[in-house]
Amino acid sequence: MTLKIWAFSDAPEVSNELAAAAAGLAVHAGGSSVVVGLDADDPRLAGDEKLVLKAKAPLTGSPEATAEAMARAAREDAPDAILIGSTRNGKEIAARLAVKLGRPCVSDVFGLTIGEGNLHGKRNAFAAKILAEVAAPLPCVATVKVGAYPSLPKSAARTVEKDVGDVPCRSKVLERREKVRGAVDLKNAKLIVAAGRGVKKKEDLSLIGDLATEIGGAVGCSRPLSSDMGWLPEEHHIGLTGVSVHPDLYLAVGISGQLQHVAGIKDSKLIASINSDKSAPIFEASDYGVVGDLYSVLPAMVKEIRGRRH
Repeated sequence: MTLKIWAFSDAPEVSNELAAAAAGLAVHAGGSSVVVGLDADDPRLAGDEKLVLKAKAPLTGSPEATAEAMARAAREDAPDAILIGSTRNGKEIAARLAVKLGRPCVSDVFGLTIGEGNLHGKRNAFAAKILAEVAAPLPCVATVKVGAYPSLPKSAARTVEKDVGDVPCRSKVLERREKVRGAVDLKNAKLIVAAGRGVKKKEDLSLIGDLATEIGGAVGCSRPLSSDMGWLPEEHHIGLTGVSVHPDLYLAVGISGQLQHVAGIKDSKLIASINSDKSAPIFEASDYGVVGDLYSVLPAMVKEIRGRRH
């Protein structure tokens, strides 16, 4: 029996990663791969075959409608595995699709293989402290970790269009607003100074900014400062549910060091921390640590750096 692997992502920039994952899996299992899309003219979709879903109303932007359209097509085409990009919408689409098809679903997987009638994969667990091996019986649905596969080069894919008809949707988009974003690029930053709950007031973030400016670094923060207090845009949030970073130097200021945060900085070349609590967990993850009040330590550091420069 020849296995058929579907690949889909709501984010065009992730689609070709999924195409690579599906193609590799198809070669490994001796089957074929199909890239599923919502736009026949999208030049970013790669792969040997492209299945474009056509509905009476646009499907883009609606996980509910997209899942229903994919379910209708899957019942007819019967793919053995459906790989979906593990984006925010992708996770919702996968969950809805698995329920509609009555299939098992595994999430955030990579290193995919097929054997003994199962889809096998790996996923990070316990704040990326361990690598778990998971398996789901075929046919199944899986969300694939973004960035785990290189993008498949663009190719002249054979396109097949499938009309899924009138897809009902109980939710309705009333308005779209551009999300307010910061100008920071933490993923590519070489030096990062990050603030935590040890910073008492929003105005005091200037201390973090002053030091970052002096060393030519970027400003980051732990989850509470962006998600709970709103002191910084979400793009500054570093951790398991935020941005994972790999700078040459990561300086944690007033950050306790919970597992979710440490998981996002574990690939840093050097981690230093400043905290008034000598028992703070961040020190266990740090190469260097200063037990002290950030309100005294940071101004002294800035003064010393400026003095050496002049």
